[in-house]
Amino acid sequence: MLIYKIFRADEWATLQAQGASDGAPIDVTDGYVHFSTAEQAAETAAKHFAGVEGLTLLACDVDAMGDDLKWEVSRGDALFPHLYRQIRMSDIVWSHALPFDGTVHQFPKEMK
Repeated sequence: MLIYKIFRADEWATLQAQGASDGAPIDVTDGYVHFSTAEQAAETAAKHFAGVEGLTLLACDVDAMGDDLKWEVSRGDALFPHLYRQIRMSDIVWSHALPFDGTVHQFPKEMK
């Protein structure tokens, strides 16, 4: 199963340069890296990244994260994946630009 992380350009650049990252500022504050399922990703983008351009969508393999990944109740009482360690380049299956069309972010076909 794949789960998804949205990164701003500087966050993605840091992960690529260092090979691992604590995530976005909200991840550092909360003590885990926030992810979304395919069904949750568009709402996450609209809620936390409205109007933001230059985003990258990362698809990560749940199995590669092992016991460090926990499913916890969050928005709307839904279970969300939370990673209790750094996100690593080795976790990433693919990455795609997440363009903003002026209204919503355009997710890649691989998610559908």
